[in-house]
Amino acid sequence: MLVDFGKANLIQKARQQPDKVKMVLDKIKSDGLFPTLAAVRNKLDQPLPLGYCNVGRVIEVGAGVSGFEPNDRVISNGRHAEVVSVPKNLCAKIPESVSDEEAAFTVIGAIALQGIRLIQPTLGEAVAVTGLGLIGLVAVQLLRANGCRVLGIDLDPERLALAQRFGAEVVDLSKGEDPVSAAARFSRGHGIDAVVITASTNSSEPVRQAALMSRKRGRIVLIGVVGLELSRADFYEKELTFQVSCSYGPGRYDPGYEEKGCDYPIGFVRWTEQRNFGAVLDMLADGRLDVKPLISHRFSLDAAAKAYELVGGSERSLGIVLEYPVDAESSPKAGGHTVRLFSQPTPVGREATPDLSVAFVGSGNYATSVLIPAFRQAGVRLYSIASKTGVSGVHAGRKYGFEETTTDTESLIANDEVNVIVITTRHDSHARFVLQAIRAGKHVFVEKPLCLSLDELSEIRSVTSERAERLLMVGFNRRFAPQIVRIKQLLDTVHSPKSFVLTVNAGFIPAEHWTQDPDIGGGRIVGEVCHFIDLLRFLAGNPIKGYSKATMGDPVGDTVSLQLSFTDGSIGTINYFANGNKSFPKERLEVFTDGRILQLDNFRRLAGFGWPGFTKMNLWRQDKGQIACVAAFVDAVRLGYGPPIPFDELDEVSRISIAAAKCPPSGGQIAVSVESSR
Repeated sequence: MLVDFGKANLIQKARQQPDKVKMVLDKIKSDGLFPTLAAVRNKLDQPLPLGYCNVGRVIEVGAGVSGFEPNDRVISNGRHAEVVSVPKNLCAKIPESVSDEEAAFTVIGAIALQGIRLIQPTLGEAVAVTGLGLIGLVAVQLLRANGCRVLGIDLDPERLALAQRFGAEVVDLSKGEDPVSAAARFSRGHGIDAVVITASTNSSEPVRQAALMSRKRGRIVLIGVVGLELSRADFYEKELTFQVSCSYGPGRYDPGYEEKGCDYPIGFVRWTEQRNFGAVLDMLADGRLDVKPLISHRFSLDAAAKAYELVGGSERSLGIVLEYPVDAESSPKAGGHTVRLFSQPTPVGREATPDLSVAFVGSGNYATSVLIPAFRQAGVRLYSIASKTGVSGVHAGRKYGFEETTTDTESLIANDEVNVIVITTRHDSHARFVLQAIRAGKHVFVEKPLCLSLDELSEIRSVTSERAERLLMVGFNRRFAPQIVRIKQLLDTVHSPKSFVLTVNAGFIPAEHWTQDPDIGGGRIVGEVCHFIDLLRFLAGNPIKGYSKATMGDPVGDTVSLQLSFTDGSIGTINYFANGNKSFPKERLEVFTDGRILQLDNFRRLAGFGWPGFTKMNLWRQDKGQIACVAAFVDAVRLGYGPPIPFDELDEVSRISIAAAKCPPSGGQIAVSVESSR
């Protein structure tokens, strides 16, 4: 599915994702055509690592991991790679009697097992399995092990033969056999007790047939991908139960379980993803599950592309195993890995200076779509880029002309070839990498936020004061946008206090998203509202002396109104709303002062009311100042200027953002006075 999607053109991709098309149209209305096209192309250009089950030996375990030791043979829900880093709840030890090839089917088996758990089969029940691919043939065996009579339905004679070998009766659709009639005979006229759909088709026919062959109050579980145009009458008259199975079992898509390793108590959740893995391995060990006949092809890792050509081609295939090199010399070791991409630097843009050597830590969407092009345009030497898994780093390195790519961040920061570190990782790692880079004698550009806690901020303050010759820059790009620069010029001619109203149509982000996690993303006030606090701080030109915060009391607490007061008497309100509609523009700034007004709509249209000699400044395309922000930092490093944003202001904005985030999201208001930074 992923390979086919990757090969499709833009129109074909749009047809496959109609919900995303609406989002694109809304973005065109608010941000303009060209920024939207650039964002879409960059998103579709991102590579997706393939694969989801492998077998190997533990090289190293992380802090706090128990139950696994180096050299343990395990299955993991990892990608196709020689080295993978996998959370502990997505691994399981392999019994000695189970071979590597057999164990490689564990995740596939868990998908089938979870669907079977949902139908709750009992001894002697008649169960139909529609679609006899890998998951369907595993499901046949698991149902037989449950003591069920099984009817297999498919149109491939070879797969039907395997189902018969595993103890099922079969219906050959290629011969025109009617599955509903066959099911009636198979169930002795009572109707099928449960149907497991493991087919992959755009047609809704498998679901319709499942309803027709089911007995009254029968159960239908969908594991595969089929059309879902359901007939109410088919389900209503029999009071049928229909459920979609979610992958490997409880814990799937739960960041707490999968990423943080928080297991569910067995007394309340008997079968989780990991425990399903263990159950499949037990079935393999005692022979009740036989996957050897399911292997149709084997390829070495360096021929993996041919394996995918086989999957997407017309030649028949079933289980395809990728084999990895296992000799001592090629056996991978713990730690990061570095790959040379180009032998010569490839600076482009104005005043190219290869001696200004930049390394990126992080290769996510914002880095590849905005920051890397901006640094490349500034004419620096793109030396190295680090990524967690290596896939996105290799892609970005080749696309933009980096000399190397690596997963060894520690060595990258310490590399004498590098004098500028750009940090674009998840928020919880920003402070750690900033401190490492400054201590290593590097200039640092870090995407917001600077840090997540006051303790981290205090340590950064101490280190920067010790290494004052090294510049620290936070990507507060909005203050560098051309229209904001013009607003600042106009405001500097007025000596009266200003009133700012900044409305941000932020959009909804689910509570389980990493940005909402206070330990990883810091929440949206620390992670994004800091942008707008900095913007008003810049325009006011005076320190913030206090603030108050009001929330709607929603569970996430990301629909807030923040009121700021400045030492010159200016005031500002930041309305950061997550309860709006994406078809409405994201940002609007209004400034009232001395009988005059400025209004900026989404960094495209700036209007002035009552300003002598100024009425408007409109742009053909949105410009939030990212390129100018990077250029200012590069020029400061290159020419020995002071920091484009004084550290006192970075410190001030960070402290207020962190403090505001800690206010209880229960409605009401809290006022806090803010001391000066130094």
